[in-house]
Amino acid sequence: MKTVLDEAAITRALGRLAELLKDRGAHGEICLLGGTIMVLAFKARPATRDVDAIFHPAQLIRELAQEVEREHDLPENWLNDGAKGYISATHTTTERDLPQFDNLRIVAPTPEYLLAMKCMASRIASEGGQRSDVADIEFLIKHLGLTNAEDAMAIVQRYYPPERIPVRAQYLLEDIFSQIQRGGNQK
Repeated sequence: MKTVLDEAAITRALGRLAELLKDRGAHGEICLLGGTIMVLAFKARPATRDVDAIFHPAQLIRELAQEVEREHDLPENWLNDGAKGYISATHTTTERDLPQFDNLRIVAPTPEYLLAMKCMASRIASEGGQRSDVADIEFLIKHLGLTNAEDAMAIVQRYYPPERIPVRAQYLLEDIFSQIQRGGNQK
């Protein structure tokens, strides 16, 4: 079983999902989230553990994803909606640099929206192998040409009300910008 999904594996799995939708005479849409965008759209990292997404029609895509999982020996729940709690009411998406298939439209958050989502999660790696958002946030900051934590926080506030933004997001942004200004990289 594959424990990580690289660009080729993700594209192959989504392509097979599109074929299965076509076989059923159905169309679907998947909004990719998180690390999958960093792999597919930005080429910022080689792989991700799973494909976080929101999708429609949800039940049909869940069923077909399980079939793809078995066929391609993918991790359990390779396609999941576990990150849907980070969806903003200001949900802005793009098809930019993403594979497209007959019967399956693939979209993703805009870079600004993805930055906001990553800041909302603000995960920092720990001993237990917990995922970190730090490298992705740093990449997006540089991609967007941001020069200070205030500008980054203003983007986050475009998507989420200030009372919902965790305090750790502000501290993490300040730390990342401090590292960038010192010429270092976050781990």
